Amino acid sequence: METNKLFVGGLSWGINWQELKDAFAEHGEVVFARVITDRETGKSRGFGFVEFASVEDAVKAKEAMDGQEIDGRSVKVDFAQEKEQD
Repeated sequence: METNKLFVGGLSWGINWQELKDAFAEHGEVVFARVITDRETGKSRGFGFVEFASVEDAVKAKEAMDGQEIDGRSVKVDFAQEKEQD
């Protein structure tokens, strides 16, 4: 399922949301970027999300960035899955 939101796994522990946004910005208009952090420690959990203005930009970014290096780590990029509501 294609969406305008991408899941990015394999991030380095030191990356922040701005660096994540900047890494994807050359592939389209990024409207939101977030690195998921541990509630207790505040440290990165090694993954995040990038949302684009359009599905087309997200598709281009996924194809271009999957397997690429960001901050010395090879990242896995896929379309984000929406959480199911109970």
